[in-house]
Amino acid sequence: MKKFVPYFVVAILGGIISTSLNHYLFPPAKNTIVQTTNIPVKTVSFSNVPEVPNFVEAAEMSIHAVVHVKTKYTYQQTYYNPFQSWFFGNGMQVIPREEHGSGSGVIISPDGYIVTNYHVISKADEIEVTLNDKRTFSATLIGADPSTDIAVLKINETNLPFLPYGNSDNVKVGEWVLAVGNPFNLASTVTAGIISAKARNINIISGNGSGPSAIESFIQTDAAVNPGNSGGALVNTSGQLIGINTAIASNTGSFAGYSFAIPVNIVKKVVADIIEFGSVQRGYLGVSIREVDEKSAKENGLSSPKGIYIEAVVNGGAADEAGLQSGDIITSVNGIEVNNIPEFQEQISRYRPGDKVVLNFIRNKDNKSVSVILRDLNNSIKLSSKSSKNTAVVELLGALFEPASKEELQRLSITNGLKVIKLSAGKLRSAGIREGFIITAIDKRPIKSIDDLKEALENKKGGVLIEGVYPNGIRAYYAFGI
Repeated sequence: MKKFVPYFVVAILGGIISTSLNHYLFPPAKNTIVQTTNIPVKTVSFSNVPEVPNFVEAAEMSIHAVVHVKTKYTYQQTYYNPFQSWFFGNGMQVIPREEHGSGSGVIISPDGYIVTNYHVISKADEIEVTLNDKRTFSATLIGADPSTDIAVLKINETNLPFLPYGNSDNVKVGEWVLAVGNPFNLASTVTAGIISAKARNINIISGNGSGPSAIESFIQTDAAVNPGNSGGALVNTSGQLIGINTAIASNTGSFAGYSFAIPVNIVKKVVADIIEFGSVQRGYLGVSIREVDEKSAKENGLSSPKGIYIEAVVNGGAADEAGLQSGDIITSVNGIEVNNIPEFQEQISRYRPGDKVVLNFIRNKDNKSVSVILRDLNNSIKLSSKSSKNTAVVELLGALFEPASKEELQRLSITNGLKVIKLSAGKLRSAGIREGFIITAIDKRPIKSIDDLKEALENKKGGVLIEGVYPNGIRAYYAFGI
């Protein structure tokens, strides 16, 4: 019959044998103190350890107010068909193709207004919104601002859950945040991280064609964001919206440690303008600027290179009228310190033409202050009407225009033309027109300006024939229905 030795007896004997054998084989070095008894035990107090943040309440508030945005875009693909050429003499054939996209959006009011990224819906012919409770709605594009990558949608529903605005000025580096969206079509995904930095400029908006008017002052976080999160919510632990997730820094297209969100204080102003006026009412100071370097800081008695250096002032602009000069260094806008260009752009972007701002600045080592009334690009303080000609044409065709330059007219041997400088969802994109195309005629009627464009399409019913030329000299014709 087998005998079983209790485990604890074996453990004790094993420990004694192991200790004796180690002492015999590996004796302690001389002058080495080996403590074998009376080992002090240190008591650890957890009274001063901060509590781990609880994200449950903020997550529950957010997931019901973040929606899944799905888009459909139809475009015309042209290819050469030799069989058609043999029988009909024209081998060019156009076939409609369909693309689908997706992103996220945030409900900002109970009556169905939704904010998302412009790049999420920029190509869309149809926009569909799915709520967290799986209800689906067709969405209308109210307006968009490529310069900040913001768009506003509307669905016909009431009593919707929505996220309240927070204050992005109060956001601190190191603060916990949640990113809520639909990455890889995975609905209602919540990730957590901290604010890594503020006022980041990563040149992603200007790099997409918005040019010098682009405004980038991103909140940088390490909360995981992936394709499909664009347009989703960045919220604080109180469940307040503090940003719209927009971009990631990645060499692969997937999350690699950093993500970027538009501060909610920019979002609030852009959304309010779009809803009220149909377009953003942006105030301009009328200056050419750069960041302060070490040399100019030393010359002006600054302890470190901070502030905005005015290189030039536009004649008759807002800054000129207020008495600002080249060489002045702006240090704050309405009491908020600005140390770099993104911070300065963020502050000025919150105001409309006609708004008054107080600028603190340094001139010849003296601290000064001045009130400035901002103006628009046309040097006016008037706000645009929601029913303006330009807005109506843009909404119909989904494009921004400018008259063709004299150099372009001469080089292309044309006498008139209106150039397409920016395309979004609309008739022109669906017809296959690309950016850079110069419209010379609509239904044989010469086009020189936006007024000509509006008059040609006013009260138009049925088919429209557009003639024009591309910058490389290729002439093209497009047709679509209204």
